[in-house]
Amino acid sequence: MSGVKQITVANDDDDIRLDRWFKRHYPELSYGRLEKLLRKGQIRLDGKRAKSNQRISAGQVVRVPPFGNDGGVKPIEKKQDAHLSDQEIEEIRSWVLYRDDDVIVINKPAGLPTQGGTGVKRHLDGLLHALKYEKTEKPKLCHRLDKDTSGVLLLARSANVAAKMTKAFKTKDARKLYWALTVKVPTPKEGKVFQPIAKYHSHHGERMVIDADEGQDARSLYRTIESTGNVAAWVALEPRTGRTHQLRVHCAYLKTPIQGDGKYGGQDAYLTGDGVSKKMHLHARRLQIPSPDGYGVIDVTAPMPDHMIKSWDFFGFDVDEEDADELFDLTQKVTATYKRHD
Repeated sequence: MSGVKQITVANDDDDIRLDRWFKRHYPELSYGRLEKLLRKGQIRLDGKRAKSNQRISAGQVVRVPPFGNDGGVKPIEKKQDAHLSDQEIEEIRSWVLYRDDDVIVINKPAGLPTQGGTGVKRHLDGLLHALKYEKTEKPKLCHRLDKDTSGVLLLARSANVAAKMTKAFKTKDARKLYWALTVKVPTPKEGKVFQPIAKYHSHHGERMVIDADEGQDARSLYRTIESTGNVAAWVALEPRTGRTHQLRVHCAYLKTPIQGDGKYGGQDAYLTGDGVSKKMHLHARRLQIPSPDGYGVIDVTAPMPDHMIKSWDFFGFDVDEEDADELFDLTQKVTATYKRHD
C-alpha cells in the first residue's frame, strides 16, 4: 500500500501500550479509528496483528498505514503549554523539589487538576513542557493526585522510566505519606482501614463508596500525630493500595472526614472558625521510591500549602521541617503491625 511506514520503536517508548504509542506520535488519530485499523490488520507489530493494549518493546517495528481523510482523523489541537509565558514557566519550575536525568519530583499546588477533562482548561499535564529543561520531550505523569490534594508528585523524563516507576507504585515498592487535618479525632488514634471501595454513579455524579460485595481491595494505615480535644486532628496516612479517593473515603468511614472534603464528609467536613480554611486539607507529604537505575532510593518531602500551614498555626500543631524523618517514622509502627496483610 502506498504511503505505508515501517517505524522502529525507540528506547524511550519501550514497554508502553500500543495505543499510547499512537497517541504520543499520532495525536490526530482517534481511538475509534485506531481500533478499526487494528481490526482490519492494517496496523501490525513485527508483521503480526496486534491489539491496542499490547505492550511494545524497543526495536520492534510498527506498520503505520496512511490514515486517509474519512472523518476518522481529528485535527491536532493546539497545545495549551505551547504558549506559556516566561513568568508561568518560572512559576512551574518553582514547584520542583528534585530533578535528575530520569525523574522530576514536584510539589503540586492544591486546586490544580493533574489531567484535563470536560471544562478543564488549566491542568498539570498541559503545563509539563515547562519542565523539559534539556530534554526534547516533556516529562510524563507516573501517578495522580486529586485536584484539591497538594504535594509530592513524580514525573518520568522518558517513557521507559515512566513504565518502571508506574510499576513501582503498583507493586508497593513505593511508600507514600500523607498529612491531613481531620474533623474530630480517629478512634482508635492509630490503626488500619481495610475496606473495599467501588465506584458509584448517580444523577449527582461519580463518587467512591465502601462496598464489601463489589468493591476493590483498599487498605490504609493511619496514626494521629496531634489533636486538639476532640475537635480536630493532625493525622498521618499511608495508603497501601491506590484506589481513587481512597484516603478521603477511609477517613469519612472513620467518621473523621478530612477538613474541606464536602464530597465525602458533607457538612461535617467543615470546622467553624475564621482560622481554618474551607479548602481540602490533604497533602502528599513524602515519597520514597526505588531509583529507576536500580541504585538507592529517591526520598522527597514537600512543604505544606499555605492554607494548611495557617490551620496548623491556628491549632498550635508544631511542625519543624527538619523533623520530617522522625514524623515519617510515626507510621512505621503501624506499617510493621499490619504489613502481613499486604
